[in-house]
Amino acid sequence: MSDTTHPSRRDLLRGAVAGGFALGGLLGLGMDLRAAKEETSRFRMADVHEVPSVCPYCAVGCGQLVSVRDGKVVNIEGNPDSPVSRGTLCPKGAATYQLAVNPNRVTKVWYRAPGATEWDKSRTLDWAMDRIAQLVKQTRDRTFRHTADTALDGTPLVNDKGEKVSKVVNHVLSIASLGGATMDNEWNYAQTKLMRALGVVAIENQARI
Repeated sequence: MSDTTHPSRRDLLRGAVAGGFALGGLLGLGMDLRAAKEETSRFRMADVHEVPSVCPYCAVGCGQLVSVRDGKVVNIEGNPDSPVSRGTLCPKGAATYQLAVNPNRVTKVWYRAPGATEWDKSRTLDWAMDRIAQLVKQTRDRTFRHTADTALDGTPLVNDKGEKVSKVVNHVLSIASLGGATMDNEWNYAQTKLMRALGVVAIENQARI
């Protein structure tokens, strides 16, 4: 006699076989449960506006659906219409909601002026973007080199005859660009075009290291 509190392996096998026969009987009667499973997998939260998005973590670019209610994010899940991930997300991507809705998330621009000991949190994002563009232009204008007569190690540049020469370089050595794994091919292309146009030589990407 089997113990219902601690079923044996034989009891588990007997239950699994019985369940299989029951499911087979339902399918034999024309009750295909696959359609119902597919329908329930696409149920969504009520009274929300879904915005297609992309996972912010790596360069795979898995699709996400961001559910918004009254202007606030209430859920983030995989987008089944994405040709990249088809609704699936890795553990980090599945936890994106905790990244977006988090009391510890920094939502304001923090600026600390040279010599200051405290952060100024009253700056806007527009101010920060203009500030970055201004500093990049100032640095480029100050350090841009049209020509060079020495190599980076300080040795003189010479021609085939050993004569000292000056060569056109048109570069900036005081600015560097380091990209991250979240940058896809299109973003990397635009980023590289921008840096090359500025004359930046030091261009690297974290995903390649």
